[in-house]
Amino acid sequence: MPGLSSVFRRPKKENKQVEPKDDTGKIYLKAMPLKDLAELDIVKNEVKAGNVLILRVTPLANKSLDDVKRAVDELSTFTEQISGDIARLGEERIVICPPKVRIWRETKQVHNEQPIPTTA
Repeated sequence: MPGLSSVFRRPKKENKQVEPKDDTGKIYLKAMPLKDLAELDIVKNEVKAGNVLILRVTPLANKSLDDVKRAVDELSTFTEQISGDIARLGEERIVICPPKVRIWRETKQVHNEQPIPTTA
């Protein structure tokens, strides 16, 4: 629907500063494109501040797939070090969570040998 994008779109703010976590303990969900490896420090600071980040890696992938691999490896290591969580969302997005937020993952169910009942 072409009309919905204008309803939900807000003016872009180019604020690269990490806002300090407020005293109420709020966690913010932030979405941003990853355009360059130099932006990884911004991502790490946001997660350290307690925010959840959804990164769109397509802009970086358009430049270099090796840079995307390097970025994902570095962010995975960082997330593990802080006891956070990281996961892929489709082909072009990554979600990174601080230590107090976990990503739900569906566990694989073991199928037994009995057929699944169906209605006739």
